[in-house]
Amino acid sequence: MRMVAALDGDHTVHFSRLRVTSIPPEGAGRKQFEPGPMVTAAELLADARVDVIVWNGTSGGMEGLDADRKIVEAIEAATSTPATTGTLATIEAFSELGIGRYGLVVPYTAEITSRVVGTFASAGFECVASTHEGLTANWDFSQVSPSIIADRARSVSRAQPQGIAIFCTNLCGAPVVDLLEGELGVPVVDSVIVCLWAAFHVLGRKPALKGWGRLMARY
Repeated sequence: MRMVAALDGDHTVHFSRLRVTSIPPEGAGRKQFEPGPMVTAAELLADARVDVIVWNGTSGGMEGLDADRKIVEAIEAATSTPATTGTLATIEAFSELGIGRYGLVVPYTAEITSRVVGTFASAGFECVASTHEGLTANWDFSQVSPSIIADRARSVSRAQPQGIAIFCTNLCGAPVVDLLEGELGVPVVDSVIVCLWAAFHVLGRKPALKGWGRLMARY
């Protein structure tokens, strides 16, 4: 909301909630990320005549890029509105910032982290270092403090990546992105920031929001 508050009067942001309570390696919880619930939430947003819809989540990192592409296709077919996702936006941001080798910071289990690494590898991006918290409950992700996230980013920076991904929309990494970029000298792609950036990117607009890292500031 702090980022949104800085937008000019020509832009508004609308939200539709999805129930995502855990990120288990297997089991019924994976059904949270099927296209059906996404389309239902997107249709509610379409009632507000929005110009773009973003799945503000990173399930594509563990489910695969094709899963996210199917979500995008389903949303666009149901709403006639351009759409994207947090994972697809991260890949676009990596390309925009010239990141080929990256460090990864996530709250997930080792198995989920491995899947995320594999997904980005399939798109041509190499993970040179990663950290994970071993958590599965979505609420617990939100309790990881910005200072811990910053320390994790510093840890993966020792492998000299071209950029760092804080990958999870329920991690509070956005407030430390500007600090980390100044300290580490590489771009930091945070999932919350990249989802807002993606909306403007799809629309070809340039918000130029300061204080949220170089990705957002370059527009």
